[in-house]
Amino acid sequence: MRRIALVYRVIKRTLPFVCLLLSAVSGEAQVQVDLKFKRLQYIAYEPVVATLGITNLAGRDIDLHDADGQSWFGFEVSGREGQPTPPVTTDNAQPPLQIKAGQKVTQRINLTPLYPVQEFGTYHVRAHIYFADLGKFFYSGTKVFEVTDARPIWQETVGIPDGISAPGNVRTYSLLTNRFPDHTSLYVRVQDKDNGIVYATYSLGRTISFEEPQAQIDRANQLHVLQCAAPRSWAYSRIGLNGELLAHSAFMETKTRPRLFRAPDGEVAVRGGMIEAPAAQTAGGTAPKLSERPPEIPKGDQ
Repeated sequence: MRRIALVYRVIKRTLPFVCLLLSAVSGEAQVQVDLKFKRLQYIAYEPVVATLGITNLAGRDIDLHDADGQSWFGFEVSGREGQPTPPVTTDNAQPPLQIKAGQKVTQRINLTPLYPVQEFGTYHVRAHIYFADLGKFFYSGTKVFEVTDARPIWQETVGIPDGISAPGNVRTYSLLTNRFPDHTSLYVRVQDKDNGIVYATYSLGRTISFEEPQAQIDRANQLHVLQCAAPRSWAYSRIGLNGELLAHSAFMETKTRPRLFRAPDGEVAVRGGMIEAPAAQTAGGTAPKLSERPPEIPKGDQ
């Protein structure tokens, strides 16, 4: 009887704590937050796109919205030696999001215009969701990515032609290569070095290292690039003065090898080979918008 009474007293004393723990676990599970990055390595100024997954486990429809001066989602970014990396701007109002019970919603967010992650080094990122109904935050696990720079292989500075809508007076086009464990990628960077602005940095796709990419500037001072992406396969790109990817197409090597040709009037075209996919307008789908550009180039990168 004494043993039963002792067990009863122990259960009586610990039951409130067990209930509190179960309640906390249940509360934490109401919104599940997952964070992923496509790669572990990015080059400076390249879009660093985070994939944010939000799963509603509350058992009812929920509305995520800004409240109490708090954006409903955000990130905690830390850089060297764990130092917090503050956002570029605190004005981060987000449209509300409704998630049905049991539904998972995926958001893709480019961190490059939101946080100063252009300096070389390793960054740790954790996403959080603010659920205003409960006044609680829900967190993802911490993910890591590294920012490095690619190897420059070609560069040309051009002026802004009359009648072209583009800020500043000059642009510098650069081609760079970056070696990943299983392939090498060719990158383009468009910047105004005089004003310390990088308009865009992004990958043009895979390139075979022993085939030097071809580059030509046309009469509108747009950049044309032809690269060997695989044996007998070539990729052609046309890039605008503000970093836009204006056209992209693929060519197959036949009896002749594709080559960039610049006509006497300044027009540039691909000659040789056979086109596999027609050039397509991308409407800025690859290059960041001008409003998203980093404010300045870190010292030593110019």
